[in-house]
Amino acid sequence: MNERIAHALDAVTAERATTALLSVRDLSVRFRLRGGRGVAAVSDASFDLAPGECLALVGESGCGKSVLASALLGLLPANAEARGTAWLAASATAGDAGDSAVLRAGGRPGLDLLAADERTLARTVRGRLVGLVPQSPAAHLTPVRTVRSQLEETVRELTDTPRRERRAAAEAAAERAAFPAGHLDRYPHELSGGLAQRAATALALIGDAPLLLADEPTTGLDRELVDRTADELRRHTDTGKALLLITHDLAAARRVADRVAVMYAGRIVETAPAARFFDGSGPRHPYARGLLDALPEREFTPIPGLPPELSNLPEGCAFAPRCPRATAACAVRPDMRAQVACHHPHGEPGDADRA
Repeated sequence: MNERIAHALDAVTAERATTALLSVRDLSVRFRLRGGRGVAAVSDASFDLAPGECLALVGESGCGKSVLASALLGLLPANAEARGTAWLAASATAGDAGDSAVLRAGGRPGLDLLAADERTLARTVRGRLVGLVPQSPAAHLTPVRTVRSQLEETVRELTDTPRRERRAAAEAAAERAAFPAGHLDRYPHELSGGLAQRAATALALIGDAPLLLADEPTTGLDRELVDRTADELRRHTDTGKALLLITHDLAAARRVADRVAVMYAGRIVETAPAARFFDGSGPRHPYARGLLDALPEREFTPIPGLPPELSNLPEGCAFAPRCPRATAACAVRPDMRAQVACHHPHGEPGDADRA
């Protein structure tokens, strides 16, 4: 890629940051282990997310996607250390009745989610400014309360709504999440995995938060329900909300996403418009291209080898041992230039594989 195109892409990134609802810069998460060892679960992740936009964060299991989401909501375990910034813009906090620290943190309108204290996160952020569809819904649902009562309680906490209207709101949220009305008065332990997933989705949607984090929201669902859930998330986004969709389901990502970010071994290695990623010239990073080639409807060719251990990452490109395009240059870690972190990306001048 020539310098003119690279600079143009960098300019687009800078412009996107000025209009972003969420702007994440150099987010890293490290877990402290016994014996002084550490695991770099997320390393220097940066991305922007605008109102009305869905960014799909994709990659193999264990690459750090869910850890990133937990960091944004302050839900990391005690042995985790997070650094960087995750700035939630003033446009998200403007309608909130929380304290002034949320509306103007450090003299800047908005809120740095990574720097917020637990009181702010619990009382103002979670469920109000940032909704969550969790990866493990059974642990997210209150075991001693029915799904209906949890939905109605969420409405009561967020708005001063009469009881009759709360009931209607709960039923409407259940319908949006394809949760059967006949199961609303059941307890979480009476639900299948797929039903628990849909109940958690309904709880996230009912809050109508400006930013929604959906962590594997289609787990345990058949293809028809996957498509229905993806379509509802798309409708939610089209109302002006921002959506970070964390998924390994590339078909669901294709159905709902505006942009795609690919994560490998704790690092974002490529971001691209969804149209180009899925239907245009395709991904530029060899790992991202390998993800698509492994799909049954494509070449059905698995990526050889295994991801590296996060506790023992190589100095250079983490994908190099599995990459057919690797050279001696890959012993040095590539920078994220023109939205791809690779010394030999597809689509370079003279690349026989470019579309």
